[in-house]
Amino acid sequence: MEDVIACNLFSGPKFPAPDDCNLSTEAEEEDQEFELEEEKVKDEIDIQIDLLQDSDWVVRREAVVTLGEMADERCVEPLARALRDGDWQVREAAVEAVAEVGPPAVDMLIRYARDWESRKYVLRALGKINDERVLEPLLSYLKSDEFKDDATRALVALGSPAVPKLIEALESGEDFVKKQAILALGDIEDPQAVDPLIALLQDDDWMVRLTSASSLEKIGDLRGRAAIKPLMKDPDLVVRMRIERILAVWKKDGTKETD
Repeated sequence: MEDVIACNLFSGPKFPAPDDCNLSTEAEEEDQEFELEEEKVKDEIDIQIDLLQDSDWVVRREAVVTLGEMADERCVEPLARALRDGDWQVREAAVEAVAEVGPPAVDMLIRYARDWESRKYVLRALGKINDERVLEPLLSYLKSDEFKDDATRALVALGSPAVPKLIEALESGEDFVKKQAILALGDIEDPQAVDPLIALLQDDDWMVRLTSASSLEKIGDLRGRAAIKPLMKDPDLVVRMRIERILAVWKKDGTKETD
């Protein structure tokens, strides 16, 4: 009985060890600091968004650059709107800024591509984002007489990820699409395009043959040299003249055999 009483005397309420208290306090302080920092970032985003309405284009451009550096999803729509700013320098900055946000900006940009005034800059921005969702919208604008060059440059900026879709576009029955795809493949300089381009050297359209030969020249693969040499006897004079220049340049370089 005395043992039980003695045990009860020492079994009062338990208190946390001093070290446990310190750890708990430190964790709470860190959480509070994180929340304050997050709130500060939110406030800063709102400030920069408001500055996009400033009458001074320099202020608007700096706000655009700052929003791009934040790369927060809340910045996407304001940056997309800035693609139609009245000053070209603000629009240029907006292209780079929205690209810094990356994939989260793709859906918004695709919607803004419907707007004629901002379309050119939207296409450029899409070309800077490595996301498969940008390919179909860009390829669709190869059909546009007004925006085909912008779409082509954007696809070239994407580089190798765009090559398989561009090769598929070579089968298009639409001349604009086929010719722009040929140009893009030449500028990307990916060896995957060599065989499909060689096949187009037999196309009925002299411009397709000419453009394909020029793209093969840019890629610089030896298979292309052998394939374009027969075009020295092409029925079209312009094609023959271009092939002569290509072969002459290769011979002069000494880096590719021409015999």
